[in-house]
Amino acid sequence: MNRNRIFIAIVPFMLGLLSLQSCSYSFTGASVPSHLKSISIPIFSDRSGSGEFDLNRRITNQVIQKFIDDNTLRVSERQNADSILEGSVIALSDAPAVVSGGEKVTSRRMTLTVHAVYRDLIKKNTIFEKNFSNYSDYPTTIFPPGDDVTTVRKKAIDAVIEKITEDILLGVVSNW
Repeated sequence: MNRNRIFIAIVPFMLGLLSLQSCSYSFTGASVPSHLKSISIPIFSDRSGSGEFDLNRRITNQVIQKFIDDNTLRVSERQNADSILEGSVIALSDAPAVVSGGEKVTSRRMTLTVHAVYRDLIKKNTIFEKNFSNYSDYPTTIFPPGDDVTTVRKKAIDAVIEKITEDILLGVVSNW
């Protein structure tokens, strides 16, 4: 009898979990003004002084790819665009994140900050101008097989670029 009660209580809970698994959320068109159909994304500038090779192009290419994948706004050349997203890398820092006994740094934090300006070219106004910042940590002492500190640092930069470009996309399409 006890088993039946537990089963009866668990079945609706499990069905609820399964139904949540099939739900999907989309920000597509959530806050993009209806008259905007396309966006121009010129190459971001790099004012970070980090010396990280090709950082601005990597971020720009990733932002463009995010917009292509999202498909809320068509990526276009400026002369054909309804809106423009201009960006500038203003900081890339690499600082200790975890210090263990004996003041040994075991993890570092890569933090990226990008200044973005999103403008409506039809109504000639600025929709937003703000900084986006995100981070990714990487180990400095124990590495995955085949990796070294240079490789894991590069992976951390790639990870923070992925995060920040997602934040920028969401900023444009959902006004986060």
